[in-house]
Amino acid sequence: MKENVCYLFEMIFVLFSIVVSQNFFFFPPQTPLAPPEVQQQYLSSIQHLLGDGLTELITIVKQAVHKVFGSISLKHALSLLELEQKLKEIRKVVEHKDSDQVAPYSPLCHYLMPDEENPLATQACGLTERDTATIKLLNETRDMLESPDFSTVLSTCLNRGFSQLLDNMAEFFRPTEQDFSQNGSVNSLSSISLPLAKIIPIINGQIHSVCSETPSHFVQDLLMMEQMKDFAANVYEAFSTPQQLEK
Repeated sequence: MKENVCYLFEMIFVLFSIVVSQNFFFFPPQTPLAPPEVQQQYLSSIQHLLGDGLTELITIVKQAVHKVFGSISLKHALSLLELEQKLKEIRKVVEHKDSDQVAPYSPLCHYLMPDEENPLATQACGLTERDTATIKLLNETRDMLESPDFSTVLSTCLNRGFSQLLDNMAEFFRPTEQDFSQNGSVNSLSSISLPLAKIIPIINGQIHSVCSETPSHFVQDLLMMEQMKDFAANVYEAFSTPQQLEK
């Protein structure tokens, strides 16, 4: 079952894009506010996302996909509406909080940075207790990731990504001439179905298409979102002066 690959690509790409955007505003190229050593240590903190965070996310996504699709035969046909509902079920499992989770922020933050009880020194290569600037940035980054604004931006980006995926998938659910001849008012969203065995390679093809685009239209679409621009502006305002780093 390859839907987990599609979901994982969307999730990792959005998270990585937001982290990189934050890093740009921490270290503007014109007037860098932190020395190169601090920049390197801070940027290395995203290794958690590409290491343990990625491994854990893959596991969670696989479990969610198995829960939703595990009992469905590859011969079973799904309409586009049914496929959309299945993707929503996967997202609900992965993105929503457990009943015993009291934290107000998105559980997806766990994949970006280690849990708060873990020593901050493990979040960047070579970090020591004397590197107060790096520790400051890591703490501030955690605060941002746990903020309602970040949860809103992340959710909006994921909605946009899955919406784009379904829009692209709709091209493969168009009614044929035979469908029109049998029923002149065919609704491709609910009337046209494809076997799961055919849907899987189509989704895989969408992943390769998005990854191979240069420049990526998906990236540009995310960057132009008002929520993303507003969030980036807030980050810049908070960290654009040396005084902010010295607090």
